[in-house]
Amino acid sequence: MSEITVEARGLTKMFYDESRGEVRAVDGIDFQCRSGEIFGLLGANGAGKTTTLRMLATILKPTSGSATVMGREVGEEPEQVRRSLGFYSSSTALYPRLTARETIEFFARVNGYAPDEVPGRVRELVARFGIEEYADARVEKLSQGMKQKVSIARTVAHDPPVLIFDEPTVGLDVLNALDMQRVIGEFRTQGKTIIFSTHIMSEAERLCDRIAIIHGGALLACDTLEGLRTATGKRYLEDIFVYFATDREDGT
Repeated sequence: MSEITVEARGLTKMFYDESRGEVRAVDGIDFQCRSGEIFGLLGANGAGKTTTLRMLATILKPTSGSATVMGREVGEEPEQVRRSLGFYSSSTALYPRLTARETIEFFARVNGYAPDEVPGRVRELVARFGIEEYADARVEKLSQGMKQKVSIARTVAHDPPVLIFDEPTVGLDVLNALDMQRVIGEFRTQGKTIIFSTHIMSEAERLCDRIAIIHGGALLACDTLEGLRTATGKRYLEDIFVYFATDREDGT
């Protein structure tokens, strides 16, 4: 069996909203992720996917429960956790006045990559993602597709074993979305743990080794696609999702 790299145990996050009162955004979820695996978090917008990932990435502190990344508790050792993972989100902004090359170098250094190896790592990533032509252009001058490549390179600049992708294809055209999926698949072949959130069923079907269905902050199911099909008697992931998220609410 592959190594367990990420584990959540009773992970819970509550917020206070003036109109709704106490909101349980993530409700005591448990799961494990392994090296060389793409673990999908599938859910509608507002299901709790992003909140879960932000707790794993130490951006948010859990209300209760715990989580570990490479054996480090996210609440107790956040700096060590951040060095072990890369977090990519379509909503994460780049520094507009840095060049693409400077962006990659900055994130490699700030995340603890060996200082004497940073220049070589930057050259490697510039070549790997085909950034050479605009490596010394400011980010603010780049197209959306170019920014996407810089964002991926920034995410992996320190070569972390765990990568989190939070709805990474939102806003991308078809070709760029397919390229993003291809890159994520390559990271899996390198033995990295990939946690991938999406509400796009076809992406989850194509990419994920296991799929966790999250709805209303609760984890309703977690299995391979074939396992989910067997459990529900449904073939298509869209129908499987509806079975858990809607039929269960109706008591059927």
